[in-house]
Amino acid sequence: MNVFEIIKKDSSSSARTGILQTAHGRVRTPVFMPVGTRGAVKGTMPQQLRDAGSQIVLANTFHLMLKPGVEVIEKCGGLHKFMAWDRPILTDSGGFQVFSLSTINSTDDSGTEFASPYDGSKIKLDPLVVTGIQNKLGADIIMCFDQCPAFDAKPKEQQKAVERTIKWAKICKESHSNNRQLLFGIVQGQTDQQLRQNCAAELIKMDFPGYAIGGLSVGEGTEQMLQTVHFTAPLLPENKPRYLMGVGTPADIIQAVEAGIDMFDCVMPTRNGRNALAFTANGPIRLRNAAYIDDFRPIDPSCRCLCCSTYTRSAIRHFFNVGEMLGPILVSLHNIVYYQRLMNEIRQQIGDGTFAGWSAEFIANYNGKTELLTEEGTQV
Repeated sequence: MNVFEIIKKDSSSSARTGILQTAHGRVRTPVFMPVGTRGAVKGTMPQQLRDAGSQIVLANTFHLMLKPGVEVIEKCGGLHKFMAWDRPILTDSGGFQVFSLSTINSTDDSGTEFASPYDGSKIKLDPLVVTGIQNKLGADIIMCFDQCPAFDAKPKEQQKAVERTIKWAKICKESHSNNRQLLFGIVQGQTDQQLRQNCAAELIKMDFPGYAIGGLSVGEGTEQMLQTVHFTAPLLPENKPRYLMGVGTPADIIQAVEAGIDMFDCVMPTRNGRNALAFTANGPIRLRNAAYIDDFRPIDPSCRCLCCSTYTRSAIRHFFNVGEMLGPILVSLHNIVYYQRLMNEIRQQIGDGTFAGWSAEFIANYNGKTELLTEEGTQV
């Protein structure tokens, strides 16, 4: 059954709008998913996420498995009840932790063995275990277990990671036991086009309801990342959702939408928010700067979020500088609203047939201001 319907295509690019059907409701695409790694999007309440326009959130299988444990979440009635979130949820598989925690794990064809970052105990993850955990958690969309190699890994290591990703995807597909969940395959291969092509071809044979592009935004640089996205996206079935994992800046998202990507997640809005960087229509600003000590304007005059309709830049700067937790909460919420407004605008522009001109102007204006962004937007 096809769960994805394309509503409108852009005439000048591969951008499109669509509707993704899940067990907990419809998702309008392109969509951005705030990241709730341990079962909560840091600094925000579920109602605030809904008010911000968030349609779907992401949680992390690896971290939830360790704390509080899948048994606790099962007893609660599943991840939706545990998170107090009645809209769709996507859980990643823990495959990224194979990469990000490489110093405390070892991987072979059978899976990955970790030393727990909490107590050092040994934990074995394999495609069978990971799929079973996600089946129990009950998210609407779950991901195959994959291996994300380092961007500078040797060619043989890249090849082996792709081979494992394909092998593990088959096991995930065969063991998947919750028909209310959509299982997505993940295309690996770093920036090697042949590896990406081979991986995509093998996963397409398995006929997943959706496909992700993984293994990017891990150090390869924006230019190579976007080149890989523009190469890989057309390899994937047009009638199924395409998900770019862990990306990224507003300009990255717009350029990936141009390539035909439908789904995004990144910690950038909340992680930058906790570090006093706010996204605005005129570019990102650092609110700790002395320039805002007596600036009594809202962060973004065009924004109507709780933060912008209530507090001034001066007050928010003060909160950060005295260690008041309200500062990170307010800017995190504002940044989530900014990202959701951006996705609304993208969908509107595609629907109106004006996306090409709008996106070109946005990127030209934005790229002159990217030096303000931190490196802290990378996925964890």
